[in-house]
Amino acid sequence: MQSGISSMAYLVASALFILSLRGLSHPATARRGNLYGVSGMAIAIVTTLWVAGGAALPVVLALMVIGVVAGAVLARRVEMTQMPQLVAALHSFVGLAAVLVAIASYLSPLAAPGGAAESIHDVEIYLGVFIGAVTFTGSIVAFLKLQGVVGGKPLMLPMRHTLNLVGVFACIALGYLFLTANDPGAGIGPLLTMTAIAALLGVHLVMAIGGADMPVVVSMLNSYSGWAAAATGFMLGNDLLIVTGALVGSSGAILSYIMCRAMNRSFLSVILGGFGTTAASTAMAIEGEVLPVSVDEVGSLLKDASQVIIVPGYGMAVAQAQAAISEITRKLRDKGVKVRFGIHPVAGRLPGHMNVLLAEAKVPYDIVLEMDEINEDFSDTDVVLVIGANDIVNPAALEDPGSPIAGMPVLEVWKARTVIVSKRSMASGYAGVDNPLFYKENTRMLFGDAKSSVDALLAQLSA
Repeated sequence: MQSGISSMAYLVASALFILSLRGLSHPATARRGNLYGVSGMAIAIVTTLWVAGGAALPVVLALMVIGVVAGAVLARRVEMTQMPQLVAALHSFVGLAAVLVAIASYLSPLAAPGGAAESIHDVEIYLGVFIGAVTFTGSIVAFLKLQGVVGGKPLMLPMRHTLNLVGVFACIALGYLFLTANDPGAGIGPLLTMTAIAALLGVHLVMAIGGADMPVVVSMLNSYSGWAAAATGFMLGNDLLIVTGALVGSSGAILSYIMCRAMNRSFLSVILGGFGTTAASTAMAIEGEVLPVSVDEVGSLLKDASQVIIVPGYGMAVAQAQAAISEITRKLRDKGVKVRFGIHPVAGRLPGHMNVLLAEAKVPYDIVLEMDEINEDFSDTDVVLVIGANDIVNPAALEDPGSPIAGMPVLEVWKARTVIVSKRSMASGYAGVDNPLFYKENTRMLFGDAKSSVDALLAQLSA
């Protein structure tokens, strides 16, 4: 009776998780998608506690209370600009949980089913530890890079690919020793040794990936964490954990593929790392003169325009300028100006980051367009306002075969009549690549903090 009820509850939770993913695919349905996900998780937790029961229940409930309090504090304190770091940190927890559960499952005398099933169980344990360890340390490095504690430049060790291969082959050899161990518990040595090697692999793999690829790294680690959760589900015999892990793993893999296509990169080239190490001498020399512009001049250009496209980047998120941008949009639309937003798939350091920021600032969904939807319209646009974006509007991607970002699809803002770039300085973007856009004849540079510049622009438009 209990088994039938729990299976039905897990089925309902799985359906809610699927509906949650569907809802999260569009800003207009994202709130409903979140509610589906929360409802599914609540059903899953209550059902699992009911099935488990026993003397350990008070300990589990106490730990849950600690987790709930910690989660509530984080949710209130973490800024939207810190969401990429938070996501990376959460991925590390999933990886660590997979490692600990797998090792505990191997050491538990009740876990070994015997016969062929025991061999399958051991394979699940080994794979769970390997994926979990790579996810754990890789996510920590991603967190440190996104937080700025570790630099964004890729770590290029000599013979790095050979080192990775040696590590993988060592894990395979240790896997053979683990699976052929005769005595119960005798495989703990190879298992722990593999855990250490896999942890080092996670560090090295992400350290070798450059800053421009970090959005892909975040989605890739999301996929890894899903597969680690699925492996944990197999170890525990929990169908819901298997389904949930598979959903997260597959959706993360699909998102990584989409992101790689948006950057004209292969998934393998991202994993192998080394982005941004192309010799600077192969890039074309940048010619032209930087032309600064005042807030008053920008305000006049926007008032006289009939079509305006705003391109936000991570700098807008850091400056928390989205609310002022939303108000500028409203005022321009009230004056009859057609205003739209152009969003690059890898804008910011987390997929969908810019869309969430704009939705939070109450920018209408229907005027927020993806790169493929809006790129052809720049040639008919009077003014493009670039707020804190750099690499995603870099014409070198299309014009300079020697550039490290050559071939990467970008927002072709330079085709507009006038381009206004709001930026603190002439520093390169997260990819560390110079931007010829700043020197083009139709580009004007609005130097200063994005929030201060946008606030001043809003005041000028309100006058």
